[in-house]
Amino acid sequence: MSIPAVGEIRGRNRPLRVPIVILIAALIVAAVTVCAILGERIAPESPFLQRLGVADTLPSPVHIAGTDLLGRDVLSRVIYGARTALVGPVVIATGAFAIATLLGLLSGYLGGLVDSAITRWVDLMLALPAPLVAIVIVGVVGGGYWTATLVLIVLFTAPDTRIVRSAVLEQRPRPYIDAARSLGISKTRILFVHILPNIAPIILAYVVLDFGFALVNLVGLSFLGLGVEPGTPDWGRMLFENRNILFSNPVALLLPAGMIILTAVSMNLIGDWLLEWFVK
Repeated sequence: MSIPAVGEIRGRNRPLRVPIVILIAALIVAAVTVCAILGERIAPESPFLQRLGVADTLPSPVHIAGTDLLGRDVLSRVIYGARTALVGPVVIATGAFAIATLLGLLSGYLGGLVDSAITRWVDLMLALPAPLVAIVIVGVVGGGYWTATLVLIVLFTAPDTRIVRSAVLEQRPRPYIDAARSLGISKTRILFVHILPNIAPIILAYVVLDFGFALVNLVGLSFLGLGVEPGTPDWGRMLFENRNILFSNPVALLLPAGMIILTAVSMNLIGDWLLEWFVK
């Protein structure tokens, strides 16, 4: 993940002009959110219902996206799969930045031994091949989807800490910090009442960007059989289960793949736009 230089926050004083591409991306994310929340109500049928007599069939009026090898409705499974595609990445992005915000604030403002220790830990984590580490830990420990989520939170924390630290370093020499120090305000209050609100827009933008990376990583683990349990409606798992019917029913593979791409790209576009909006 590349980390651009952090500059002055400006979005609060500028008129809001949302490009059409961002509006489309927001609509896609909204649709995925609706599917995640109301999947049971809007899905044509249960994603677990098996009909071996109509297994591996092409799209039809009865099954709009066809069926998989076990005769399960592909469209229903894609709709239900939005839940794991949304919840896990949200938990990873918010959890990683919650930890990274605390570490970044301490590292960037206190400096000295605290900064050195946190920076060395960040350098160590960034030197590790994160996807391989996730595969090894989840494969050895087991535990499925939530274990994978927890591992990814830890792995995402290091680069997120660098982002927060760079934002704090940019704020630390500013006059309002000097004024707070001269008034005898405690370090804790300076960190969480003065600095944190000023870097919150940057954190928000990167949380959205983290979502896309988290989604791709979770999908990859599920495809390898290290995420959700077999049979669970999940986009990554569907790629693995339907890879053998690409030519007999390509929709069964291309639909979840397309949803992964659309969701990840949409979140990245929104995150990039927020970052450009808030940061010079």
